[in-house]
Amino acid sequence: MFDALSGKLQGIFRSLRGQGVLSEAQVDAALREIRLALLEADAHFRVVKEFLAAVRVRAMGQEVLRSLTPDQAVLRIVRDEMLALLGGEGGPSKIRTSARLPSVVLLAGLQGSGKTTTCAKLGRWLVRGGHHPLLVSTDVYRPAARDQLRLLGRQAGLPVFDATQIEAPESILSAALAEARAVGHDVLLVDTAGRLHVDDELMAELAALKAKAEPTEILLVADAMTGQDAVRSAEAFNNRVGLTGVVLSKLDGDARGGAALSIASVTGCAIRFAGVGEKVDDFEAFDAARMTARILGMGDVLGLIERVEQAVDRDKAEELARRVRRSEFTLEDYREQLAQLRKMGPLDQVLAMLPGLGALKGVDAGAGESEMRRAAAIIDSMTPRERQEPSIINGSRRKRIARGSGTRVEDVNRLLKQFAQARKLMKSLGGGTKAMRRLAARMPMFR
Repeated sequence: MFDALSGKLQGIFRSLRGQGVLSEAQVDAALREIRLALLEADAHFRVVKEFLAAVRVRAMGQEVLRSLTPDQAVLRIVRDEMLALLGGEGGPSKIRTSARLPSVVLLAGLQGSGKTTTCAKLGRWLVRGGHHPLLVSTDVYRPAARDQLRLLGRQAGLPVFDATQIEAPESILSAALAEARAVGHDVLLVDTAGRLHVDDELMAELAALKAKAEPTEILLVADAMTGQDAVRSAEAFNNRVGLTGVVLSKLDGDARGGAALSIASVTGCAIRFAGVGEKVDDFEAFDAARMTARILGMGDVLGLIERVEQAVDRDKAEELARRVRRSEFTLEDYREQLAQLRKMGPLDQVLAMLPGLGALKGVDAGAGESEMRRAAAIIDSMTPRERQEPSIINGSRRKRIARGSGTRVEDVNRLLKQFAQARKLMKSLGGGTKAMRRLAARMPMFR
Protein backbone atom coordinates (compact mmCIF):
# COMPACT_ATOMS: atom_id res chain seq x y z
CA MET A 1 0.00 0.00 0.00
CA PHE A 2 2.74 2.48 0.93
CA ASP A 3 4.94 1.84 -2.10
CA ALA A 4 4.29 5.19 -3.81
CA LEU A 5 4.68 7.21 -0.61
CA SER A 6 7.76 5.22 0.40
CA GLY A 7 9.42 5.78 -2.98
CA LYS A 8 8.83 9.54 -2.86
CA LEU A 9 10.07 9.94 0.70
CA GLN A 10 13.20 7.93 0.00
CA GLY A 11 13.83 10.09 -3.06
CA ILE A 12 13.60 13.21 -0.88
CA PHE A 13 16.13 11.81 1.59
CA ARG A 14 18.48 10.85 -1.25
CA SER A 15 18.39 14.45 -2.48
CA LEU A 16 19.75 15.59 0.89
CA ARG A 17 22.66 13.14 0.77
CA GLY A 18 26.15 14.51 0.26
CA GLN A 19 25.29 17.91 1.71
CA GLY A 20 27.94 18.99 4.22
CA VAL A 21 25.52 21.33 5.99
CA LEU A 22 21.84 21.91 5.24
CA SER A 23 20.56 25.40 4.64
CA GLU A 24 17.11 26.58 5.66
CA ALA A 25 16.18 26.76 1.98
CA GLN A 26 17.08 23.09 1.49
CA VAL A 27 15.05 22.09 4.56
CA ASP A 28 12.06 24.10 3.29
CA ALA A 29 12.32 22.49 -0.14
CA ALA A 30 12.44 19.01 1.42
CA LEU A 31 9.42 19.78 3.61
CA ARG A 32 7.45 20.98 0.57
CA GLU A 33 8.18 17.69 -1.18
CA ILE A 34 7.17 15.72 1.94
CA ARG A 35 3.93 17.73 2.11
CA LEU A 36 3.09 16.92 -1.51
CA ALA A 37 3.92 13.24 -0.97
CA LEU A 38 1.64 12.99 2.07
CA LEU A 39 -1.24 14.86 0.42
CA GLU A 40 -0.96 12.68 -2.69
CA ALA A 41 -1.12 9.68 -0.34
CA ASP A 42 -4.55 11.02 0.75
CA ALA A 43 -3.43 11.88 4.28
CA HIS A 44 -5.75 14.25 6.17
CA PHE A 45 -4.72 17.87 5.51
CA ARG A 46 -4.86 18.76 9.21
CA VAL A 47 -2.64 15.81 10.08
CA VAL A 48 -0.16 16.81 7.35
CA LYS A 49 -0.05 20.39 8.63
CA GLU A 50 0.64 19.34 12.23
CA PHE A 51 3.16 16.72 11.13
CA LEU A 52 5.19 19.16 9.02
CA ALA A 53 5.10 21.80 11.75
CA ALA A 54 6.62 19.32 14.22
CA VAL A 55 9.24 18.17 11.71
CA ARG A 56 10.17 21.75 10.77
CA VAL A 57 10.79 22.83 14.36
CA ARG A 58 13.29 20.02 14.85
CA ALA A 59 14.73 20.10 11.29
CA MET A 60 15.57 23.81 11.57
CA GLY A 61 17.37 23.20 14.85
CA GLN A 62 21.11 23.00 15.25
CA GLU A 63 21.03 19.19 15.43
CA VAL A 64 20.36 19.10 11.67
CA LEU A 65 21.85 22.33 10.36
CA ARG A 66 25.27 21.41 11.83
CA SER A 67 24.94 17.65 11.51
CA LEU A 68 27.73 15.69 9.83
CA THR A 69 25.07 13.53 8.16
CA PRO A 70 22.09 15.87 7.64
CA ASP A 71 20.12 13.41 5.51
CA GLN A 72 20.22 10.86 8.36
CA ALA A 73 19.32 13.53 10.89
CA VAL A 74 16.24 14.56 8.88
CA LEU A 75 15.34 10.91 8.34
CA ARG A 76 15.47 10.32 12.09
CA ILE A 77 13.23 13.33 12.75
CA VAL A 78 10.69 12.27 10.13
CA ARG A 79 10.79 8.73 11.53
CA ASP A 80 10.10 9.98 15.09
CA GLU A 81 7.20 12.19 14.02
CA MET A 82 5.67 9.57 11.73
CA LEU A 83 5.90 7.06 14.56
CA ALA A 84 3.96 9.47 16.78
CA LEU A 85 1.45 9.92 13.95
CA LEU A 86 0.81 6.16 13.81
CA GLY A 87 0.35 5.79 17.54
CA GLY A 88 3.86 5.84 19.00
CA GLU A 89 6.02 3.12 20.44
CA GLY A 90 4.06 0.36 22.06
CA GLY A 91 4.73 -2.81 20.16
CA PRO A 92 2.17 -5.29 18.86
CA SER A 93 -1.35 -5.20 20.27
CA LYS A 94 -2.95 -7.59 22.71
CA ILE A 95 -6.66 -8.08 23.22
CA ARG A 96 -7.82 -6.76 26.58
CA THR A 97 -9.47 -9.41 28.69
CA SER A 98 -11.86 -9.25 31.63
CA ALA A 99 -11.94 -11.22 34.87
CA ARG A 100 -15.41 -12.43 33.97
CA LEU A 101 -15.38 -14.78 31.00
CA PRO A 102 -15.90 -14.55 28.16
CA SER A 103 -14.16 -11.33 27.20
CA VAL A 104 -16.28 -9.79 24.46
CA VAL A 105 -14.87 -8.08 21.37
CA LEU A 106 -17.36 -6.12 19.25
CA LEU A 107 -16.42 -5.53 15.61
CA ALA A 108 -18.15 -2.54 14.03
CA GLY A 109 -17.84 -0.69 10.76
CA LEU A 110 -19.34 0.30 7.45
CA GLN A 111 -20.85 -2.20 5.04
CA GLY A 112 -18.18 -3.90 2.96
CA SER A 113 -15.31 -2.90 5.24
CA GLY A 114 -14.35 -6.53 5.86
CA LYS A 115 -15.79 -7.14 9.35
CA THR A 116 -16.81 -10.77 8.79
CA THR A 117 -13.45 -11.74 7.31
CA THR A 118 -11.67 -9.82 10.07
CA CYS A 119 -13.71 -11.71 12.68
CA ALA A 120 -12.32 -15.03 11.43
CA LYS A 121 -8.80 -13.63 11.04
CA LEU A 122 -8.80 -12.20 14.56
CA GLY A 123 -10.09 -15.51 15.91
CA ARG A 124 -7.26 -17.34 14.17
CA TRP A 125 -4.75 -14.85 15.58
CA LEU A 126 -6.14 -15.35 19.09
CA VAL A 127 -5.79 -19.13 18.79
CA ARG A 128 -2.10 -18.70 18.03
CA GLY A 129 -1.88 -16.76 21.32
CA GLY A 130 -3.44 -19.58 23.34
CA HIS A 131 -7.05 -18.33 23.46
CA HIS A 132 -10.23 -20.29 22.72
CA PRO A 133 -12.57 -17.91 20.91
CA LEU A 134 -16.18 -18.37 19.83
CA LEU A 135 -17.46 -16.44 16.81
CA VAL A 136 -20.99 -15.12 16.34
CA SER A 137 -22.70 -12.91 13.76
CA THR A 138 -25.50 -10.56 14.82
CA ASP A 139 -26.00 -9.35 11.25
CA VAL A 140 -29.64 -10.19 10.50
CA TYR A 141 -29.89 -7.74 7.61
CA ARG A 142 -27.36 -8.85 5.02
CA PRO A 143 -28.35 -12.04 3.20
CA ALA A 144 -26.06 -14.98 4.01
CA ALA A 145 -23.98 -12.91 6.45
CA ARG A 146 -24.13 -15.65 9.06
CA ASP A 147 -23.45 -18.33 6.44
CA GLN A 148 -20.34 -16.42 5.39
CA LEU A 149 -19.03 -16.38 8.96
CA ARG A 150 -19.68 -20.11 9.31
CA LEU A 151 -17.73 -20.77 6.11
CA LEU A 152 -14.81 -18.60 7.22
CA GLY A 153 -14.90 -20.21 10.66
CA ARG A 154 -14.65 -23.63 9.02
CA GLN A 155 -11.64 -22.48 6.98
CA ALA A 156 -9.96 -21.13 10.12
CA GLY A 157 -10.88 -24.16 12.25
CA LEU A 158 -12.92 -22.01 14.65
CA PRO A 159 -16.29 -22.65 16.32
CA VAL A 160 -19.14 -20.38 15.20
CA PHE A 161 -22.33 -20.04 17.23
CA ASP A 162 -25.36 -21.19 15.21
CA ALA A 163 -28.03 -18.49 15.49
CA THR A 164 -30.12 -19.32 12.43
CA GLN A 165 -33.30 -19.68 14.51
CA ILE A 166 -32.91 -16.30 16.26
CA GLU A 167 -33.65 -13.04 14.49
CA ALA A 168 -33.08 -10.28 17.06
CA PRO A 169 -29.42 -9.16 17.36
CA GLU A 170 -29.61 -8.74 21.15
CA SER A 171 -31.13 -12.21 21.55
CA ILE A 172 -28.37 -13.71 19.38
CA LEU A 173 -25.76 -12.02 21.57
CA SER A 174 -27.40 -13.27 24.79
CA ALA A 175 -27.52 -16.85 23.49
CA ALA A 176 -23.89 -16.68 22.31
CA LEU A 177 -22.77 -15.39 25.70
CA ALA A 178 -24.54 -18.27 27.43
CA GLU A 179 -22.97 -20.77 25.02
CA ALA A 180 -19.46 -19.34 25.54
CA ARG A 181 -19.80 -19.56 29.34
CA ALA A 182 -21.21 -23.08 29.21
CA VAL A 183 -18.52 -24.45 26.90
CA GLY A 184 -15.60 -22.50 28.33
CA HIS A 185 -14.63 -20.08 25.56
CA ASP A 186 -12.54 -17.23 26.94
CA VAL A 187 -13.24 -14.75 24.10
CA LEU A 188 -16.46 -14.03 22.19
CA LEU A 189 -15.94 -12.26 18.84
CA VAL A 190 -19.11 -10.47 17.73
CA ASP A 191 -19.50 -9.60 14.05
CA THR A 192 -22.10 -6.82 13.91
CA ALA A 193 -24.09 -5.59 10.94
CA GLY A 194 -22.50 -3.02 8.67
CA ARG A 195 -23.99 0.40 9.16
CA LEU A 196 -23.52 3.98 8.06
CA HIS A 197 -22.46 6.25 10.89
CA VAL A 198 -25.39 8.56 10.00
CA ASP A 199 -27.97 5.76 10.45
CA ASP A 200 -29.39 6.54 13.91
CA GLU A 201 -31.41 3.35 14.20
CA LEU A 202 -28.50 1.01 13.52
CA MET A 203 -26.13 3.07 15.65
CA ALA A 204 -28.64 2.78 18.51
CA GLU A 205 -28.66 -1.00 17.97
CA LEU A 206 -24.85 -1.05 18.24
CA ALA A 207 -25.06 0.95 21.49
CA ALA A 208 -27.60 -1.59 22.83
CA LEU A 209 -25.27 -4.49 21.96
CA LYS A 210 -22.46 -2.68 23.76
CA ALA A 211 -24.63 -2.23 26.88
CA LYS A 212 -25.59 -5.92 26.94
CA ALA A 213 -22.15 -7.37 26.19
CA GLU A 214 -20.01 -4.96 28.26
CA PRO A 215 -17.17 -5.56 25.79
CA THR A 216 -13.51 -5.24 26.69
CA GLU A 217 -12.84 -4.11 23.13
CA ILE A 218 -14.85 -2.25 20.49
CA LEU A 219 -12.81 -2.40 17.32
CA LEU A 220 -13.71 -0.46 14.20
CA VAL A 221 -12.89 -2.35 11.01
CA ALA A 222 -11.93 0.30 8.47
CA ASP A 223 -11.20 -0.42 4.82
CA ALA A 224 -7.78 1.09 4.17
CA MET A 225 -8.72 1.43 0.47
CA THR A 226 -11.41 4.05 1.22
CA GLY A 227 -9.00 6.84 2.14
CA GLN A 228 -10.51 9.80 3.97
CA ASP A 229 -13.94 8.13 4.25
CA ALA A 230 -12.36 5.64 6.66
CA VAL A 231 -11.09 8.53 8.81
CA ARG A 232 -14.48 10.28 8.87
CA SER A 233 -16.39 7.12 9.75
CA ALA A 234 -13.87 6.23 12.48
CA GLU A 235 -14.31 9.66 14.03
CA ALA A 236 -18.12 9.32 13.96
CA PHE A 237 -18.15 5.78 15.41
CA ASN A 238 -15.76 6.85 18.16
CA ASN A 239 -17.97 9.78 19.14
CA ARG A 240 -21.10 7.61 19.16
CA VAL A 241 -20.05 4.36 20.85
CA GLY A 242 -16.46 4.84 21.99
CA LEU A 243 -13.83 2.78 20.22
CA THR A 244 -10.86 1.06 21.82
CA GLY A 245 -8.99 0.64 18.56
CA VAL A 246 -9.05 0.29 14.79
CA VAL A 247 -8.44 -2.69 12.51
CA LEU A 248 -7.30 -1.70 9.02
CA SER A 249 -8.44 -4.24 6.47
CA LYS A 250 -6.93 -4.60 2.97
CA LEU A 251 -3.63 -3.05 3.99
CA ASP A 252 -2.05 -5.13 1.22
CA GLY A 253 -4.05 -3.24 -1.42
CA ASP A 254 -2.82 -0.57 -3.82
CA ALA A 255 -4.44 2.41 -2.11
CA ARG A 256 -2.26 5.37 -1.20
CA GLY A 257 -2.18 4.76 2.56
CA GLY A 258 -3.41 8.14 3.77
CA ALA A 259 -6.08 6.56 5.99
CA ALA A 260 -3.47 4.60 7.92
CA LEU A 261 -1.40 7.75 8.45
CA SER A 262 -4.38 9.86 9.54
CA ILE A 263 -6.79 7.65 11.43
CA ALA A 264 -4.91 7.39 14.73
CA SER A 265 -4.21 11.12 14.88
CA VAL A 266 -7.75 12.24 13.98
CA THR A 267 -9.64 9.80 16.24
CA GLY A 268 -7.18 9.31 19.07
CA CYS A 269 -7.73 5.54 18.62
CA ALA A 270 -4.67 3.46 17.90
CA ILE A 271 -4.49 1.11 14.93
CA ARG A 272 -4.42 -2.26 16.68
CA PHE A 273 -4.45 -4.82 13.87
CA ALA A 274 -4.11 -5.02 10.10
CA GLY A 275 -5.38 -7.41 7.44
CA VAL A 276 -2.54 -8.00 4.99
CA GLY A 277 -4.03 -10.53 2.56
CA GLU A 278 -7.04 -12.64 1.65
CA LYS A 279 -6.26 -15.80 3.66
CA VAL A 280 -7.37 -16.26 7.27
CA ASP A 281 -3.74 -16.23 8.41
CA ASP A 282 -3.01 -12.91 6.66
CA PHE A 283 -3.51 -10.87 9.80
CA GLU A 284 -1.08 -9.22 12.19
CA ALA A 285 -0.86 -6.95 15.18
CA PHE A 286 -0.09 -3.43 13.98
CA ASP A 287 3.33 -2.24 15.10
CA ALA A 288 3.79 1.49 14.44
CA ALA A 289 7.59 1.35 14.74
CA ARG A 290 7.93 -1.45 12.22
CA MET A 291 5.43 0.10 9.81
CA THR A 292 7.25 3.44 9.99
CA ALA A 293 10.55 1.72 9.22
CA ARG A 294 9.01 0.02 6.18
CA ILE A 295 7.50 3.27 4.86
CA LEU A 296 10.86 5.03 5.15
CA GLY A 297 12.75 2.15 3.49
CA MET A 298 14.50 1.08 6.71
CA GLY A 299 13.17 -2.47 6.46
CA ASP A 300 11.33 -4.60 8.98
CA VAL A 301 13.74 -7.23 10.19
CA LEU A 302 11.52 -8.33 13.10
CA GLY A 303 8.57 -8.80 10.75
CA LEU A 304 10.77 -10.80 8.40
CA ILE A 305 11.95 -12.99 11.27
CA GLU A 306 8.35 -13.70 12.28
CA ARG A 307 7.47 -14.73 8.73
CA VAL A 308 10.53 -16.95 8.55
CA GLU A 309 9.64 -18.61 11.85
CA GLN A 310 6.13 -19.39 10.58
CA ALA A 311 7.31 -20.69 7.19
CA VAL A 312 10.53 -22.50 8.04
CA ASP A 313 10.85 -25.83 9.78
CA ARG A 314 13.60 -25.37 12.39
CA ASP A 315 14.91 -28.94 12.13
CA LYS A 316 15.10 -28.70 8.34
CA ALA A 317 16.86 -25.34 8.58
CA GLU A 318 19.51 -26.73 10.92
CA GLU A 319 20.04 -29.73 8.67
CA LEU A 320 20.38 -27.42 5.65
CA ALA A 321 22.99 -25.34 7.49
CA ARG A 322 25.01 -28.48 8.15
CA ARG A 323 24.72 -29.54 4.51
CA VAL A 324 25.85 -26.12 3.29
CA ARG A 325 28.90 -26.25 5.55
CA ARG A 326 29.75 -29.67 4.11
CA SER A 327 29.16 -28.42 0.53
CA GLU A 328 26.26 -30.87 0.10
CA PHE A 329 23.66 -28.32 -1.05
CA THR A 330 21.58 -30.00 -3.80
CA LEU A 331 18.79 -29.10 -6.20
CA GLU A 332 16.39 -30.83 -3.79
CA ASP A 333 17.48 -28.38 -1.08
CA TYR A 334 17.19 -25.52 -3.54
CA ARG A 335 13.61 -26.47 -4.35
CA GLU A 336 12.79 -26.68 -0.64
CA GLN A 337 14.15 -23.17 -0.12
CA LEU A 338 12.02 -21.81 -2.98
CA ALA A 339 8.93 -23.48 -1.47
CA GLN A 340 9.62 -21.95 1.94
CA LEU A 341 10.20 -18.54 0.37
CA ARG A 342 6.78 -18.77 -1.30
CA LYS A 343 5.22 -19.67 2.08
CA MET A 344 6.48 -16.38 3.49
CA GLY A 345 4.03 -14.45 1.30
CA PRO A 346 4.16 -12.30 -1.83
CA LEU A 347 7.68 -11.57 -3.00
CA ASP A 348 7.24 -7.79 -2.96
CA GLN A 349 6.20 -7.89 0.71
CA VAL A 350 9.24 -9.95 1.65
CA LEU A 351 11.59 -7.59 -0.23
CA ALA A 352 10.03 -4.57 1.49
CA MET A 353 11.16 -6.02 4.84
CA LEU A 354 14.81 -6.24 3.84
CA PRO A 355 16.80 -3.16 4.92
CA GLY A 356 19.23 -1.79 2.39
CA LEU A 357 17.67 -3.50 -0.61
CA GLY A 358 16.14 -0.34 -2.06
CA ALA A 359 17.77 -1.19 -5.37
CA LEU A 360 15.33 -4.07 -5.70
CA LYS A 361 12.29 -1.88 -4.99
CA GLY A 362 11.13 -1.94 -8.59
CA VAL A 363 11.31 -5.70 -8.90
CA ASP A 364 8.55 -7.30 -10.95
CA ALA A 365 7.07 -9.42 -8.15
CA GLY A 366 4.72 -11.21 -10.53
CA ALA A 367 7.63 -12.27 -12.72
CA GLY A 368 9.49 -13.42 -9.63
CA GLU A 369 6.59 -15.63 -8.54
CA SER A 370 6.41 -17.12 -12.04
CA GLU A 371 10.15 -17.75 -12.03
CA MET A 372 9.92 -19.67 -8.75
CA ARG A 373 7.03 -21.80 -10.03
CA ARG A 374 8.97 -22.54 -13.24
CA ALA A 375 12.07 -23.51 -11.26
CA ALA A 376 10.03 -25.90 -9.09
CA ALA A 377 8.50 -27.51 -12.19
CA ILE A 378 11.93 -28.03 -13.77
CA ILE A 379 13.37 -29.62 -10.62
CA ASP A 380 10.28 -31.85 -10.28
CA SER A 381 10.97 -33.16 -13.80
CA MET A 382 14.43 -34.40 -12.83
CA THR A 383 15.28 -37.85 -11.53
CA PRO A 384 16.43 -38.18 -7.88
CA ARG A 385 20.00 -38.75 -9.09
CA GLU A 386 19.93 -35.63 -11.28
CA ARG A 387 18.82 -33.55 -8.31
CA GLN A 388 21.69 -34.92 -6.24
CA GLU A 389 24.31 -34.69 -9.01
CA PRO A 390 23.48 -31.84 -11.45
CA SER A 391 26.80 -32.41 -13.21
CA ILE A 392 25.38 -35.48 -14.99
CA ILE A 393 22.68 -33.44 -16.73
CA ASN A 394 23.89 -33.46 -20.35
CA GLY A 395 22.19 -32.15 -23.48
CA SER A 396 19.71 -35.01 -23.95
CA ARG A 397 18.72 -34.93 -20.28
CA ARG A 398 18.12 -31.19 -20.51
CA LYS A 399 15.79 -31.71 -23.47
CA ARG A 400 13.87 -34.38 -21.55
CA ILE A 401 13.58 -32.18 -18.44
CA ALA A 402 12.37 -29.24 -20.56
CA ARG A 403 9.66 -31.39 -22.20
CA GLY A 404 8.56 -32.81 -18.85
CA SER A 405 8.26 -29.38 -17.21
CA GLY A 406 6.68 -27.59 -20.16
CA THR A 407 9.63 -25.22 -20.44
CA ARG A 408 12.50 -24.59 -22.85
CA VAL A 409 16.05 -25.93 -22.73
CA GLU A 410 17.17 -22.33 -22.18
CA ASP A 411 15.09 -22.24 -18.98
CA VAL A 412 16.74 -25.44 -17.74
CA ASN A 413 20.19 -24.04 -18.55
CA ARG A 414 19.40 -20.83 -16.71
CA LEU A 415 18.15 -22.70 -13.62
CA LEU A 416 21.28 -24.87 -13.48
CA LYS A 417 23.51 -21.80 -13.80
CA GLN A 418 21.47 -19.99 -11.17
CA PHE A 419 21.74 -22.99 -8.82
CA ALA A 420 25.51 -23.16 -9.26
CA GLN A 421 25.79 -19.46 -8.38
CA ALA A 422 23.51 -19.88 -5.37
CA ARG A 423 25.55 -22.83 -4.07
CA LYS A 424 28.77 -20.87 -4.54
CA LEU A 425 27.43 -17.83 -2.69
CA MET A 426 25.46 -19.69 -0.02
CA LYS A 427 28.37 -19.78 2.40
CA SER A 428 28.88 -16.02 2.06
CA LEU A 429 25.27 -15.17 3.02
CA GLY A 430 26.51 -14.67 6.54
CA GLY A 431 28.12 -11.51 5.19
CA GLY A 432 24.74 -9.80 5.28
CA THR A 433 23.18 -7.35 2.87
CA LYS A 434 26.07 -7.14 0.39
CA ALA A 435 26.00 -10.88 -0.11
CA MET A 436 22.22 -10.76 -0.54
CA ARG A 437 22.60 -8.04 -3.16
CA ARG A 438 25.16 -10.11 -5.07
CA LEU A 439 22.95 -13.21 -4.96
CA ALA A 440 19.77 -11.33 -5.86
CA ALA A 441 21.44 -9.51 -8.75
CA ARG A 442 22.24 -12.87 -10.38
CA MET A 443 18.76 -14.36 -9.95
CA PRO A 444 16.26 -13.75 -12.78
CA MET A 445 13.36 -13.55 -10.33
CA PHE A 446 14.85 -10.32 -8.91
CA ARG A 447 15.63 -8.61 -12.18
